[in-house]
Amino acid sequence: MSDRGVLFLFSLVMIAASLAACGGLILTGQAATVDGLFLLLTCGLVALAFALYLWFMVGQAMTPSGTPKAAPAAKAAAKPAPAAAKPAAPPSPATE
Repeated sequence: MSDRGVLFLFSLVMIAASLAACGGLILTGQAATVDGLFLLLTCGLVALAFALYLWFMVGQAMTPSGTPKAAPAAKAAAKPAPAAAKPAAPPSPATE
């Protein structure tokens, strides 16, 4: 299994464990204490961090690999520069 697959499964396990801990704290009434409240917030933060990582990982996996991200900058650099202004024609000899 690839590294990404292992990290994906580990993230899912961590999210499930953190949410289960949050649910356990609420069901037992420990979330009503100061220590329980901080533990509840910590478990929620861990679940949120792993969920954001999964969101980032899925977003990276869904981007087409054939198109580099620097393509818009390369297109802007490939545009030709506007032509320099032509110098004014020399004055014609004065007609007498």
